[in-house]
Amino acid sequence: MTLRPISADDLPALLPMLKDPEVARLTGSHAADFDDERLRAWYATRADQDDRLDLAVVERATGRCVGEIVLNQWDEGNESCNFRVAFVPDAVGRGLGTEAARLIVGYGFEKLGLHRIWLEVYAFNPRARRSYEKVGFVAEGTLRDALLWEGERVDATVMSILAPEWARIAAGERR
Repeated sequence: MTLRPISADDLPALLPMLKDPEVARLTGSHAADFDDERLRAWYATRADQDDRLDLAVVERATGRCVGEIVLNQWDEGNESCNFRVAFVPDAVGRGLGTEAARLIVGYGFEKLGLHRIWLEVYAFNPRARRSYEKVGFVAEGTLRDALLWEGERVDATVMSILAPEWARIAAGERR
């Protein structure tokens, strides 16, 4: 797999992800009625942002863009970023999320000098939580009733990984 800067040219490949009801549920994205031209304009500006890193997840064997991975909500003073990832429906369940997360977490710590990378995962997404745990994320706490989805309130778990934890994991992987 390769991570590379995302662009407006990736929109056709990402539209199945952006318009999928299950992806919307797992990410807690309400009002998923996207206008293609506004999306194209938004993706065209991603490389110009200095407070976030939006990358396309590309299958190496096929060259196909299968998702996006993002470090955002950069907090320069605290050397911290939020992390999120999403995939087109037919790319889910193949371990790509875990691999992509390892790549961007390593980049965040080793190249960007971050100290903390954090995320939120909803209670109805245990597959994602297991993936994040494989990378080294640790549960910090619960945001109770953080999401209202189709009349049901859902908790979110805040998870993070710190630079010293990643250094130990990365050292173990290099052996």
